[in-house]
Amino acid sequence: MPRPYVLLSCAMSIDGYIDDTTPERLLLSNAEDFDRVDAVRATCDAILIGANTIRKDNPRLIVNSPERRAQREARGLPAHPLKVTVTASGNLSPDLKIWHHGGDKVVYCTDSALAKLTGQLGDLADIVALGPAVDLAAMLDDLGQRGIGRLMVEGGSEIHTQFLTQDLANELQLAIAPFFVGDPTAPRFIRPGTFPHGPTNRMTLEAVEAVGDVCLARYQLHFGHV
Repeated sequence: MPRPYVLLSCAMSIDGYIDDTTPERLLLSNAEDFDRVDAVRATCDAILIGANTIRKDNPRLIVNSPERRAQREARGLPAHPLKVTVTASGNLSPDLKIWHHGGDKVVYCTDSALAKLTGQLGDLADIVALGPAVDLAAMLDDLGQRGIGRLMVEGGSEIHTQFLTQDLANELQLAIAPFFVGDPTAPRFIRPGTFPHGPTNRMTLEAVEAVGDVCLARYQLHFGHV
């Protein structure tokens, strides 16, 4: 089975930060953009978010719109996309919201974390070991075998960096908020790395649009050669 089409989605400040260092979550998007992200989620077969982001933000990771859920079900799809996460440590509490709101769940982990996760989560998620390290290419192969045709990756920094440095993404959607964070200790969209898309291999800008006061830029990274 082919690997899924991989869409990376991120909201960041104009200086590239995805959060600040306060205890509260920094809201980078506006109501219009949150609705846009919900619409994109509804078009996907699976949504992936890193374990660090799950622990920090404790999201439900669902399609919020009842109309969009109903439209999915009318097409013979589950109301919510499959929820996916990856973890090397296996530190995922069974009390997190993601396990208790709609949709099936898959956790990809290292061999060493398999027993720990099985004991912690029980039947809350399907747990798949990928070897001594989390192998994103092997994960995409497994998702393809599960019939996942379109995967939305919502972060965080480490996950986005791995997909981009390993050339495993097809599309990048960046929502850019009209303000600065300016804190060098705050998390950025991308961590340092060696990226295949540099000055001599530029991404293709597909569209730029205003979503309220947010600028949405859509880039094509390549054409199905994941």
